[in-house]
Amino acid sequence: MKKIEDYIRTIPDYPKPGILFRDITTLLGDARGFVAAVNGLVQHHVGARFDHVAGIEARGFILGGAVAHELKAGFIPVRKKGKLPWQVIGQEYQLEYGTDCIEIHKDAVKPGDKVLLVDDLIATGGTAEAAIKLIERAGGQVLACSFVIDLPDLGGRARLEAMGKPVLSLCAFEGH
Repeated sequence: MKKIEDYIRTIPDYPKPGILFRDITTLLGDARGFVAAVNGLVQHHVGARFDHVAGIEARGFILGGAVAHELKAGFIPVRKKGKLPWQVIGQEYQLEYGTDCIEIHKDAVKPGDKVLLVDDLIATGGTAEAAIKLIERAGGQVLACSFVIDLPDLGGRARLEAMGKPVLSLCAFEGH
């Protein structure tokens, strides 16, 4: 039986020299791999009640939508600035060189809503931290964060755990 990491393709020197890009399109494209990933993300949360699963653009949409379906929860797309068609609230966050912004619709979260945050990968944790702050500023409670891949050398898991958020990942890869 294949492990989750066996479905993930590693592309060296992308997007720049020295980076090992972890490509989940091979996982998503394999029926058994995709089902195993979704089941793995759901399994840890069986019995918990979530009002919403929030997925971070773009691969978090694919995984988060499937997880929301399995948990019988609504889905919140966390999008890059300017991509949502209605009134939004946003959260800026730091990049290596500059800032970026993510947004959700103003009415995506109601006060007290319980939310599970999902994405394909946790690296430095900057985008996930911004998503947590955004959802909580809107009145929701992010109860947990789930990822297919953790890159522990980049510190994202520790960053989210320092915020008091439980973090689940299905596999980890050392390095960048």
